Formats: sequence, C-alpha cells, structure tokens
Amino acid sequence: MEEGSSNLVEEVELGRVHRPATGDSFPGLVLVHDVWGPSPHSRALASDLASEGFAVLEIDLYRDRGGAPSADPGGFIRSLPDAEILADLDRGADWLAARTTCRGRRLGIVGVCMGGTFTLLAACQSDRFSAAAPFYGILSYDTGLLAGPEGRDHEKKPRSPIEAGGDLRMPIRASFGEQDEFVPGPDVDALEAAFAGSGQRFIVDRYAGAGHAFLNRTREPAYHAEASARAWARVTAFLHAELDRTGSS
Repeated sequence: MEEGSSNLVEEVELGRVHRPATGDSFPGLVLVHDVWGPSPHSRALASDLASEGFAVLEIDLYRDRGGAPSADPGGFIRSLPDAEILADLDRGADWLAARTTCRGRRLGIVGVCMGGTFTLLAACQSDRFSAAAPFYGILSYDTGLLAGPEGRDHEKKPRSPIEAGGDLRMPIRASFGEQDEFVPGPDVDALEAAFAGSGQRFIVDRYAGAGHAFLNRTREPAYHAEASARAWARVTAFLHAELDRTGSS
C-alpha cells in the first residue's frame, strides 16, 4: 500500500483503491476511466476524490481485455458490450461494499468521457449506487462518434443514455461543456427531457466555453480551469449530500 500526504493507495484485483489516510469509514465511489484506460488523469481524479473524504475504486475495465486502444477510440467503445461493462461496475460496487471502510455506507459512481457514458447507463440500470456524477459522456449511439460507419450493433449497444434516461434510478448531477464536439447541445436537451420523465432528482450543468474533457489537467488544450473548478465544487458537494448518510437507501 502506498501512502501519500493525505491518502492511502492500494493495488487490488479490480484496479486501484484510494482512501483518506485518517478515518476508518467512508462513503464509496466507483470511478470509471475514459477510453484510454487507467492513466495519470484517472489516478489524479481518484486521489482528489479521496482527499474529499471518499473511498474510491479506480476500476480498470480493461484488466481482462488486453489493455487500452492505441487508435480509433470510437471503434473501440463500440466494440465493448454495455451489459458486460455494467456488470463489472456492479462488481466494483459489491467489492467496495464488502470492505470494512465502506460497510454500511452509501456508494456512488463517477465517470469521465467514455466513463461518463457508462456512469449514465449505470444510473439508469444499476441498483448498487445511491448517486451518479457523469462528466461529458457521449449520449447517442445513432449519431456522432459512437454511430460508426457500419451502423449500430444493438446487441452490444441496446440503449443509449438518451434512450435509457427515462429509467433513471438515482439522483444524478451531470456535467457538460457547451463547446463539446462529441456531445451536441440537442443531445443534452434530449437527455434532460428523458430524465424529467423518470421521477428522480437530477441536475444537468452546462459550462460555457468548455469543450470535451474540460476536467482533464493532463490535456492542456482541453482543460478549462474555470469550468473544472466550478464543476468539481458542485459535484463533490452533491456527492456528499447524497452519500454521507449511512445505509443503502
């Protein structure tokens, strides 16, 4: 186990777990990486969330899939069966729930880019989490990056986040950049409309001047300091409000 100034980090079967160095009980989070897999970016996000008082499983979705893609991120995401990824996220939640540090505590899910897409889907299908916070997940499977020249594979991609949004099962705070080339404004409008029919509490934040991956400090052209700071403050406050209580419901 690694020990830093404020967090403990441990390599585990499902990836890497981060938690505060002091204390013995924390709300838990599954952090879902982007298409490029576990990286300095995902590690920094997990560390920052641990510094906010959460136990964080930085899950490695590619540990049994031969690693991250070297090119064609859209094609790679299209090749991933959603049902298998969502089952893996549930497995991550079960793993956290069984740890002494999270036993009896609420769990949430956070994801960026591709991880934001899977966080949105988990929020509409999983019964393991009490709150979700996706950042700029791609919302459509029929247009844009995830449509693909060969058309949609409905077996692997049965429901897009827009199509699943009416089945939202937990409070959610979703963050998007208004200049995101992969998530057009009309898609965000459609997601909000779908959420509105779910009966669940939701907030969709849109950040002017920010594009895709605006939270990623390791991608200087994409990183937007003002939007990142505002989104981080809002999302961490939301997660504490939803998860700091004990119990799963």
